Amino acid sequence: MHITPLSSNNIPAAASLALALWPDANYDELVTEFTTLLTTDNNMVSLAYKGEEAIAFVHVSLRSEYVEGTSTSPVGYVEGIYVKPDFRHQQIGKALIQAGEEWALSKGCTEFASDVELHNEASIHFHESMGFTEVNRVVLFAKRL
Repeated sequence: MHITPLSSNNIPAAASLALALWPDANYDELVTEFTTLLTTDNNMVSLAYKGEEAIAFVHVSLRSEYVEGTSTSPVGYVEGIYVKPDFRHQQIGKALIQAGEEWALSKGCTEFASDVELHNEASIHFHESMGFTEVNRVVLFAKRL
């Protein structure tokens, strides 16, 4: 397994992995988003490969606005992490989180954060195993007017 930064060559692979994480997203919009991320210093995307196959990705951003449970700014923030099911429990997610943490440290961050949907027990467990501490639970509401 090797980890490679996002480049114009692997944007389709990143978009495919992101689509597996966010199935309600649109592939073409994800390609556009990843293309845009190549032009900013405030985001890091890395892909993990086994041979020639892209098997996982992480997207970490710098968030300067308030991040729940933190007291510094900016904060390295995991916007998304995904490992294909056949490759889970092989330390790939851990390697991607560590790459994100190293990037955040290089950008001057002293804190690292993430969020998980309440029902995603597997992701909650993963984050806890990576050393994250739960700081809050939120239920969001909306209604049409």
